[in-house]
Amino acid sequence: MRIARFVVNDDPTFGVVEGPAGSEEVAVINGDPFYNGVQLTGVRHALEDVRLLAPVIPRSKVVGIGRNYADHIQEMGSETPAAPLMFLKPNTSVVGPGDPIMLPSFSDQISYEAELAVVIGRICKDVPLERVDDVVFGYTCANDLTARDVQKTDDQWARAKGFDTSCPIGPWIETDLDPENLRVRGSLDGDLRQDGSTSDMIWGARELVAYVSQAFTLLPGDIILTGTPAGVGMITDGQRFDVDIEGIGRLSNPARR
Repeated sequence: MRIARFVVNDDPTFGVVEGPAGSEEVAVINGDPFYNGVQLTGVRHALEDVRLLAPVIPRSKVVGIGRNYADHIQEMGSETPAAPLMFLKPNTSVVGPGDPIMLPSFSDQISYEAELAVVIGRICKDVPLERVDDVVFGYTCANDLTARDVQKTDDQWARAKGFDTSCPIGPWIETDLDPENLRVRGSLDGDLRQDGSTSDMIWGARELVAYVSQAFTLLPGDIILTGTPAGVGMITDGQRFDVDIEGIGRLSNPARR
């Protein structure tokens, strides 16, 4: 099931995206599916007639994972961490499909990172690996933008990873998906730059949920970014970056200075 958040007139609304590519419709949901479940209202819109938003704005946090693909570690000249390397992005970093990435004035080196994002569905803590699927709402595409020059000069990654618009997600949340072997691609102005698989992750998506939940109480709508494959590079004003993940769809965002 594909859960989208969208606007037709004024107020953000949730819906279920149905139908084949090119003729999809959005069936409107009554209220918030994270708390009310999926209750259809009977109202439907053509997908082309609505504006998609970020499918969720995290209530508390986005947890990023660094250096989770061996090929990305190699291209960055880094060492493989002994355990998942966590960092936080504020919910103000989150934007939706089509929204502009606003390149910050304090950096001249903003890089893209195509990633699978896990969306948490219920409050949880210390989740055992075998219970992870019970707390996951679904999965979406993400772009973990990074100010590389600032990342090198700041002792902490808060500014480099957490600036406004640094976490585009979307286009919707896929609730019925096995995250263990999905193709993850990133394209800059239509040129394929990243092409990996979640099967190449050092720690799989389920392992990351269990690990992160040892440190943080996770709330409905929280997001865990799972790392990026090799091929990261810089994005500049006027360029567009697309994230394509097998079984989910495409997230596309332009960059603006």
